[in-house]
Amino acid sequence: MKHYKKEHQFYCGIDLHAKNLYICILDRKGEKVVHRNVKANPEALMNAIKQYLDDLVIAVECMFTWYWVSDFCQENNINFVLVHALYMKLISGGKAKNDRIDSFKIATLLRGGLMPVAFVYPKEMRSTRDLLRRRNHLMRKRAELSAHVKNTNSQYNLPDIALNLRYKKNRDTLANRFPDKGAQRSVDLDLAIIWFLTISTVCIKA
Repeated sequence: MKHYKKEHQFYCGIDLHAKNLYICILDRKGEKVVHRNVKANPEALMNAIKQYLDDLVIAVECMFTWYWVSDFCQENNINFVLVHALYMKLISGGKAKNDRIDSFKIATLLRGGLMPVAFVYPKEMRSTRDLLRRRNHLMRKRAELSAHVKNTNSQYNLPDIALNLRYKKNRDTLANRFPDKGAQRSVDLDLAIIWFLTISTVCIKA
């Protein structure tokens, strides 16, 4: 695992959320110069760090809200570190945990050269990666639903379903298959969602 080793005058750890972020800035000696909560927007972030821009590095965990902070740092020529969330937990695990403590831990590990670094995916490729991840998620859900249909079929000891349920003609063969109305309605729901997910994944692939 790669760690961030560069030395700076100021080290900023951010515990990032959708609507707010908790900032902790340490100087080279490890003294806190900023430790407070601000709104999660570029203006509020700039106001909190503008006195320390000469030699500052900012670190945030690799959570779903990191994109805008990375772009903010790039636009303002600020050193940016994306923290590997899994390895961060292995290093800084503790009983006491809140935004104030977490931001301080991030800044401390960053200053000490112990910050595990994740890859900062290029801005122009992020949406494509997210789209492919979404398609994989939908395909896994479709597989789960297909498995549920076949498991329900086994529960009622009916002949095996050796069909690919992505295709409408195969799904149609399961209409009125189950003697129990509740079981049939459950399978019908699965089949309807399988159809929707099939169309969705085709649209994404296109």
